[in-house]
Amino acid sequence: MIVVTGAAGFIGSCLVRKLNDEGFNDLVLVDDFSHPEKKTNLDNKTFSLKIDRKEFHTWLKENQHFVQFIFHIGARTDTTEFNKDIFDELNLNYTKEIWNLCIEFGLPLVYASSAATYGAGEHGYKDDHSIVEKLVPLNPYGDSKNDFDKWALAQDKKPYSWVGLKFFNVYGPNEYHKGRMASVIFHAFNQIKQNGSMKLFRSHRPEFKDGEQLRDFVYVKDVVDVCYFFLHHRKDSGLYNLGSGKARTFLALAQNTFSALNLSPEINFVDTPEDIREKYQYFTEADMSKIRSIGYLKDFYTLEAGVKDYVSKYLLKDARW
Repeated sequence: MIVVTGAAGFIGSCLVRKLNDEGFNDLVLVDDFSHPEKKTNLDNKTFSLKIDRKEFHTWLKENQHFVQFIFHIGARTDTTEFNKDIFDELNLNYTKEIWNLCIEFGLPLVYASSAATYGAGEHGYKDDHSIVEKLVPLNPYGDSKNDFDKWALAQDKKPYSWVGLKFFNVYGPNEYHKGRMASVIFHAFNQIKQNGSMKLFRSHRPEFKDGEQLRDFVYVKDVVDVCYFFLHHRKDSGLYNLGSGKARTFLALAQNTFSALNLSPEINFVDTPEDIREKYQYFTEADMSKIRSIGYLKDFYTLEAGVKDYVSKYLLKDARW
């Protein structure tokens, strides 16, 4: 059995699809399955069992001898949530317990960290363990992810194989339920379909023109390919960046979304909401040399190819992957 937490969510459900496509069907899916808007993410997928996230630790203690691998993708990912207690419970402490159970039962672990750990990027975007203690995330979500990374690195006992993946700006199918936290491409598509135009955040820093804020956008199909790589590559434990390795502007993202719809761009700029303005990242770019150095050689989707695939195969058809 392979366990996937957060299995009904965006990245988790795409990982289930990837595992099914590779012939892995004996899967244990862990999530809060009470949210009906995520139900369709598991349509046409094969698995053995669904476990409520609150019951998972107890279930694992009783069934660990059946489990071969754990992908811990589930987390509270709302960057606009500022209640630290929520993140301590769902991101930090929940993951600590999984970590300790993996040690106890000899299970390999891949868990979701985040590029939000890098904060404003003052220490760069290199997945070097030596800078983790110096990082200053911009919100409680980033804090929770970095707090766990720091805790994990400080442990004397670790799972025999463990990897923390620092997801950058992931986009792609199965994010319909994410609301405000869905990717800019998802929101752009819906705005264009409704209005024929779209809005981007205006720059509030003089060194960046409107729309020229830069992010590392990574297609979810690349994300799950990397996860799958670590299912088999059970050495070289540590933290790894997971981005495309190439920063692109929001303007380029918007223009590619119009292009995928065979429309001329019509883009307007609005002020960045005040509740996130001071915490807004203006540049992210994953240094991908570390994962390349251990043998992950597959090319990543370009922004052009990823947006085209997402729009044409999924968004236009209201389809799941």
